Amino acid sequence: MNGILNLSIAIPDSALSDEILKIDKTRKISIIARACAIFRVNTIYIYHEEHNKEDRNLILLILRYLDTPQFLRKRLFPKMNELKFAGVLHPLKIPSHTASIDAKKIKKGDVRDGITVNFKGKKFVDVGINQLIPYFGKEPIGKRITVQFKKDYPKFEVKSITKEQTPTYWGFNVKERANLFSLISEWKGFTIVTSRKGKIAKKDQILKYTKSSDPILLVFGSPEKGVHQILGKKMDKLQNSKILNFFPHQATETVRLEEALLGSLAIINAYNAE
Repeated sequence: MNGILNLSIAIPDSALSDEILKIDKTRKISIIARACAIFRVNTIYIYHEEHNKEDRNLILLILRYLDTPQFLRKRLFPKMNELKFAGVLHPLKIPSHTASIDAKKIKKGDVRDGITVNFKGKKFVDVGINQLIPYFGKEPIGKRITVQFKKDYPKFEVKSITKEQTPTYWGFNVKERANLFSLISEWKGFTIVTSRKGKIAKKDQILKYTKSSDPILLVFGSPEKGVHQILGKKMDKLQNSKILNFFPHQATETVRLEEALLGSLAIINAYNAE
């Protein structure tokens, strides 16, 4: 084991229900994205809990926007009202966002994100170095892709790879799910449900999961409802799931989602690192 977890999270589309202004909703999504990037979350699942399509779309859009390298954003995200307050978003500064623009510094084996483009009837990939690179893959024009360099400067050659094939953390995927129960039921690995009704999250319990190579899904409730309320009687049908309380003896009436996310991920990461 290399100490790096195969970790994903599940949050509801009602995650923004405690915020009224769009600028505050935007800030909250930014905090969630930063927490996920800090602790190398692989996938953020947004499950349907309410019928607030506007908030759901805002979460999905801004998370994908933040995961996208800055030089690609204008080409992949046209001006839209949902990004009105993009100026308050904090950059992730993950490896895929901090690459040099100097073509001469690119070495064989390096990885970069880019966008497929058409130039004079041929397909290329633009990786932000002021030089188009021939692309022979199957992805359509205008698609964001991740490529690895097979040859370096000046005769570049690249091949498409997935985020999972990159040598370092390359950001998170963002996926939507119809409901929480189906997400957990179909999950191929361990599930940790965060709840004040659960057992206190102790080191030995968490290590049973983190020392395995199986993926872990960390599940959070909404500002209005805990996971028990969301799932109801279906809680009894959960398989390979552990219900843990990461905030025993809390003095506040509630723990906000962004606080629960940072706190839980920090505890899991610290126990796993020992």
